[in-house]
Amino acid sequence: MKILHIITSLRTGGAERLVVDLTKRHLAEGNDVSLLLFDGTRTPLLKELEKAGIPVHALSEGWRAMRNPALVFKLSRFLRKNRFDIIHTHNTSCQFLVAVVSLWMPLTMVTTEHNTTNRRRGNRYLIRVDRWMYGRYRRIACVSEETRLALVKWIPMIAARTVVIPNGISLDRFRNAAPAPEISETPGYRILMVAAFRAQKDQATLIRAFRLLSPEYHLFLAGGAETKQDEDNLQSCKALAEDSALAGRVHFLGIRSDVPALLAACDVSVLSSHYEGFGLSAVESMACGKPLIASNVKSLDTIVSGAGLLFPEGDAKALAGLIRRLCENPEEARAVGARCEARARQFDIKETARKYRLLYEGL
Repeated sequence: MKILHIITSLRTGGAERLVVDLTKRHLAEGNDVSLLLFDGTRTPLLKELEKAGIPVHALSEGWRAMRNPALVFKLSRFLRKNRFDIIHTHNTSCQFLVAVVSLWMPLTMVTTEHNTTNRRRGNRYLIRVDRWMYGRYRRIACVSEETRLALVKWIPMIAARTVVIPNGISLDRFRNAAPAPEISETPGYRILMVAAFRAQKDQATLIRAFRLLSPEYHLFLAGGAETKQDEDNLQSCKALAEDSALAGRVHFLGIRSDVPALLAACDVSVLSSHYEGFGLSAVESMACGKPLIASNVKSLDTIVSGAGLLFPEGDAKALAGLIRRLCENPEEARAVGARCEARARQFDIKETARKYRLLYEGL
């Protein structure tokens, strides 16, 4: 089967990580798989795919390429020149422009819905655009039942085309990872959050929680900024750390390709979010056997409940209390970590790839 995945970029994020792991599994299963990027900026994830032998094509490069409607012409030429059995899109720009090209070119298209909400939801003018766009796709794979329900509530007419395929991770990447020295050699308690500084993430609440923790607690924030809004969020978090007299205890690591090593070095992992479609970084944290604390928001609560610990969204005091509880009670931390590791085994990328393969074959 000849498969093309299309995504805006491979800068950072759960959708990007999924695309990398999924395309590698497609290749391992004997498929002819390629990736097309709107923004071909070279990143660790892009290099990882190239190393795996997966062809990576790019229509342009830079921030603006991710939302440039003029790319529809380059996209059309690429798809006319390179024929595929399946076109699998991710993210709104790709979903929309591929739908446009399908008006004059027969394409077998599926897409993955990665979040429970976005800036279009609730806009009565854009609902017509979304109805048309999603209506062009044979199937819409949603990363969680909560994501599917939110999409169907927005556009009821596409309900029959939706299916839930939970995200998965390559568990082998996280087993027996060697701890990153820059974290493991830091004295005291080491707390880690891996997430881009996007609007849906809530690093600010985690930083505020550190105001309530003693000086031996250190926070490591791994993640970068993709857009101007993301960069504003990042700078706001840095200012919050400085204003809170936490400059020596809050460490901004930037975009990292060694996430398993970072997780292996921390004492507690945190995912503080306003909303999630799935929460891939939560599963990655759990796969390392680390105790996870996460926001009690839709989708994330389903993944974490019964394994890690949940705190009310935006509640810095509650978050600080859970961090302190785990760090100062090693026996409980080990028990939570063991439950998390067992839960992560339910989200193997091999099973995710199998479900997508069945989806493709049914089109």
